[in-house]
Amino acid sequence: MEALPCAWREFLGGELDSAGFDATLERVAAERAAGLQVFPPEGQLFTALRLTPPEAVRVVLLGQDPYHDDGQAEGLAFSVAPGVKFPPSLRNIFKEYASDLGREIPLSGSLRNWAANGVLLLNSVLSVRAHEAGSHRKFGWERFTDSVIRSLNRRAEPVVFLLWGNFAIAKRPLIDESRHRVFENVHPSPLSAHRGFFGSRPFSQAEQALDGWKWPEL
Repeated sequence: MEALPCAWREFLGGELDSAGFDATLERVAAERAAGLQVFPPEGQLFTALRLTPPEAVRVVLLGQDPYHDDGQAEGLAFSVAPGVKFPPSLRNIFKEYASDLGREIPLSGSLRNWAANGVLLLNSVLSVRAHEAGSHRKFGWERFTDSVIRSLNRRAEPVVFLLWGNFAIAKRPLIDESRHRVFENVHPSPLSAHRGFFGSRPFSQAEQALDGWKWPEL
């Protein structure tokens, strides 16, 4: 529990108990203790929540689960550390980002500048066993991320939710769309990006919905 940033512990309050948060953390810790490789590394599990405190959230970019190959996941949905080759999903995100906003494709795959400027880069599931996509989907993470969405939904200040992929789209009923804006789409992976992600202009739509907010440069 102590690994979760204090601001988020206070913001979520009783939601943590109903989400079975401790039990989820225990299951992840048990895999690590058994010698299994789990991504992201232990100290990076809550990077997204550490870099974007609840009062700073303007956009929630919600994905599925972390990258499961070596050296990729760093606790931010879709982001990789500088110098790491772009995974296919991130490459497609950058193509749409450049096309939508008229910018160059970034040289680095790190999205930390987005996180520092109010974009909560959250996965629906926050951990994964190495090389086994979806392996922690029954660990209870979905209930925890549901609690994050519900708590942000209760805020008076509007939030834009970008829901990419079925696991993210499943959270749409938790959002009051009379106060917040939701833009859903297929996941930007090569398997689905050509079925509506390209050309969807999610970045400019978020800017317009927030009236004056701008995506920071990467």
